[in-house]
Amino acid sequence: MEIKLRQENENDYKSVFQLIEKAFENEEYSDHKEQFLVERLRKSDTFIPELSIVAEVNNQIVGHILLSKLEIENDINTIESLALAPVSVLPEFQGKGVGSKLILHSHEVAKELGYKSIVLLGHEDYYPRFGYELTSKYGIEMPFDVPAENCMVVILAENGLLGVRGKVIYPSAFFE
Repeated sequence: MEIKLRQENENDYKSVFQLIEKAFENEEYSDHKEQFLVERLRKSDTFIPELSIVAEVNNQIVGHILLSKLEIENDINTIESLALAPVSVLPEFQGKGVGSKLILHSHEVAKELGYKSIVLLGHEDYYPRFGYELTSKYGIEMPFDVPAENCMVVILAENGLLGVRGKVIYPSAFFE
């Protein structure tokens, strides 16, 4: 199975909306509104078109990932980082490497764009294989009450989190 990755474009929006809806349909830890989050993020100033990526198999969009800007703030300064939310794969393509390819490719694009880290809230058994570690290891806190084992960060550049501590500030699009 050949998986082609490319930047999402406006013509993909309807397909991606439906894909995200199907991908999270049976997810236990979901509000089943991830597709609306993606729509809001696309319209926000935190949207980075190069970091909205689709996966295609036989010209069908089967996966999508979105990285958008967020900040890590403390008393001294504010550091720009990225949020991985969400990564979506059609149920019939899950477990076939689509999500892995999307995650790894998004890391490469983010590095090329100069970003140093990515924060996420996700499955504690899935993301560590991509280098994600607990945010608590770096003194990074989430702005809401969630299990610590689900709060993770990956460093994209050498010393990418050196001296970074503080609270994650998600864009308002996450809460609308």
